[in-house]
Amino acid sequence: MMRTNSSIFYFAIIFLLIFETRTQLSDESEFLVNRSETGLFHVPKDLSLKTTILDISQNYISELHTSDILSLSKLRILVVSHNRIQYLDISVFKFNQKLEYLDLSHNELGKISCHPTVNLKHLDLSFNAFDHLPVCKEFVNMSQLEFLGLSATRLQKSSVLLIAPLHINKVLLVLGDTYGEKEDPESLHNLNTESLHIVFPRRKEFSFTLDVSVSTAVSLELSNIKCVLDDNGCSYFQDVLSKLQKNSRLSNLTLNNIETTWNFFIMILQLVWHTSIEYFSISNVKLQGYPDLRYFDYSNTSLKALSIHHVVSDAFSLPQSYIYEILSNMNIQNFTVSDTHMVHMVCPSQISPFLYLDFSNNLLTDMVFKNCGNLVKLETLNLRMNQLKELVSIVNMTKKMKSLQQLDISQNSLSYDENEGNCSWTGSLLNLNMSSNILTESVFRCLPPKVRKLDLHNNKIQTVPKDVIHLKSLQELNLAFNFLTDLPGCSHFRKLSILNVEMNLILSPSLDFSQSCQEVKTLNARRNPFRCTCELRDFIRLEKYSEGMMIGWSDSYICEYPLNLKGTRLKDVHLPELSCNTALLIVTIVVIMLVLGMAVTFCCFYFEPPWYLRMLGQWTQTLQRIRKTSQEQLKRNVWFHVFISYSEHDSTWVKHELIPNLEKEEKLICLHEGHFDPGKSITENIMNLLEKSCKSIFVLSPNFVQSEWCHYELYFAHHSLFHENSDYVMFILLEPIPLYCIPTRYP
Repeated sequence: MMRTNSSIFYFAIIFLLIFETRTQLSDESEFLVNRSETGLFHVPKDLSLKTTILDISQNYISELHTSDILSLSKLRILVVSHNRIQYLDISVFKFNQKLEYLDLSHNELGKISCHPTVNLKHLDLSFNAFDHLPVCKEFVNMSQLEFLGLSATRLQKSSVLLIAPLHINKVLLVLGDTYGEKEDPESLHNLNTESLHIVFPRRKEFSFTLDVSVSTAVSLELSNIKCVLDDNGCSYFQDVLSKLQKNSRLSNLTLNNIETTWNFFIMILQLVWHTSIEYFSISNVKLQGYPDLRYFDYSNTSLKALSIHHVVSDAFSLPQSYIYEILSNMNIQNFTVSDTHMVHMVCPSQISPFLYLDFSNNLLTDMVFKNCGNLVKLETLNLRMNQLKELVSIVNMTKKMKSLQQLDISQNSLSYDENEGNCSWTGSLLNLNMSSNILTESVFRCLPPKVRKLDLHNNKIQTVPKDVIHLKSLQELNLAFNFLTDLPGCSHFRKLSILNVEMNLILSPSLDFSQSCQEVKTLNARRNPFRCTCELRDFIRLEKYSEGMMIGWSDSYICEYPLNLKGTRLKDVHLPELSCNTALLIVTIVVIMLVLGMAVTFCCFYFEPPWYLRMLGQWTQTLQRIRKTSQEQLKRNVWFHVFISYSEHDSTWVKHELIPNLEKEEKLICLHEGHFDPGKSITENIMNLLEKSCKSIFVLSPNFVQSEWCHYELYFAHHSLFHENSDYVMFILLEPIPLYCIPTRYP
């Protein structure tokens, strides 16, 4: 079995191809069943009839039978890679009419038999044990075939002719360890494909003699090229590259997994330079030895883009200046050198046509392109993941780059000190990425004036200072993964439309944001430790009034404080208007007090509660005094037979008519005007006289009911508090009393 590390790489490629193919399939809903890496020895029998995608890769399956997938009539994608299948009869899929994607790579297949009814778009038989190309005459009926992966140790023209009528987008050809012994040099002449990828054995020196220059491919990819032990392998490969000069159709060339010398590596660049190739990519290169100082001919090239990725060298000391000069003076528009441990790059010797430079994932320092004035056409520069430390050095580097629009200096160790000097960027810079550095809020005083897109995420910024540079063109600002405690205002960013403040320390966003950032259409404030108090109400309203504005709403907006609301979504928090609006609360209290005061005033005027309260107090005091006095004492205290209560306006009738007719001795009759004690209050006198009288007579008239003191006398007499007899009160109606004259306190 082929369980090498390289299988992981190809496994990733396979799933990318699956994704690409799925985008081209019908709109029918997909039902995915993933049984990969589950130790299967057979195709599982419990598969759903709805299955459209089945992945049983990386198991121990050795056979495929019709009965295994007969019931899967909706199956469109089948991945059986990295198993132990040795023989395959494609007729097992004759009942799977919707099958479009079949991956049988990385098995032990040595032979297959075909079936004419299978109509695939993607068929991968690569990385198997085929001696000859596994091509059947029935393949000619696969008119929809877009990808074909093959394996073989021997290439023969007759096999390729079987698929010559097909126009295949991409062909993957994996060669076995013994290829080349009976090779037909013209095997690929009739291959009709847009993209051809040939994988050579890793353990063998390059000895490929096929002529790829006559292929119809627009893109050619060659993997596993080794030419270091002798000159034969390099001469074979040099011959292959030389033949490419004859192919005017080929425009894309990719070389993967190369093991060679420095001299031959530079020779590869030189050979490709004079072909029709426009896009050249080299990756995973292992170099030996030292380069000789040779002249590099930059003339007559069609190359537009060169990419060099992941280069390692076994030499500890190299003539780096020579290599840098070759690279910097290339007269192409797009140039990438990444993951090569490059420590420096010199300035081109003359005005360079570079439009795009990518030097990411290297060891470049602040000295890169220092005082370089020959990059005036450069529009995009990527210095991500290097050893840059001082922002001022980068600012000065850009001064002479008059066309620079995009700069990526993320994932470095950049810092900025305001005292280091003038901060004058090139005026053309529009997009700036300074994420993942150690910058603080001082960086806002050193920004390109025309920048539109600014990325400062994952730094050490605690606030956006008020005295920042006015960025009138800024449209997108990323401040995620910092230490902000509040949303920034937009007084200096009037055109800001996209703001990202995810994963900061924002508790309660201030009102300044909602008031000054009227143009913001997209806000990402997810995963902040929000404090769900009244200050947060305006922030919650933003999503209510601008639906769809906040990214991740509402599951990613959670209360952290107070503890009783921790874990609650902001959407579910209810903060009443009355408890949060101080002005409204004050107005409410004042209104309530006014209403209560008016109610009390009304009650006092209409129901006279103060009068009743005074009576209740006097009644309580009298009750306590009576409780302390025995019945015998009460009887000894009786001085009068009767107490007469009347209005002063009725005194004439009382003195001339009532009293003479009661009895002859007037001393047994109690009148308030003659028996009041001057040293006591009127209320206390009334209570004392009522207490010392056996009975009470009340002369009722309109004048009586209008007298407050008469009412007191009637009130105390009415409650039998002084005597046990219940008939001690007598009423004399002197004059009829109209109802409107009777006060409300009268029962």
